[in-house]
Amino acid sequence: MEMWEFSGELWYWRGPAPYYFITVPEDVCVDLRLIANSVSYGWGMIPVHAQLGEREWPTSLFPKDGRYVLPVRDSVRKPAALDDGDVATVQLSIRSRA
Repeated sequence: MEMWEFSGELWYWRGPAPYYFITVPEDVCVDLRLIANSVSYGWGMIPVHAQLGEREWPTSLFPKDGRYVLPVRDSVRKPAALDDGDVATVQLSIRSRA
């Protein structure tokens, strides 16, 4: 199973459903684009298993501005004492949609 590890800056989206995200680096996005057709579902979402420190969670990457973004739940972000602008290291692997 393919796994990626990268660091990225946490940013806050103040939309109707506010959330924190990390933008996936371009080199990882290149890999993801190669497999996107076989794993994505509705709107180009890619199901992944994410890990930040000891916290793990199932989620989906969102396509945004030609890249992908990883949503970071408050249940993951708060125990790690992360806020807007902080840099975090995460691991991703593709998960089954089932």
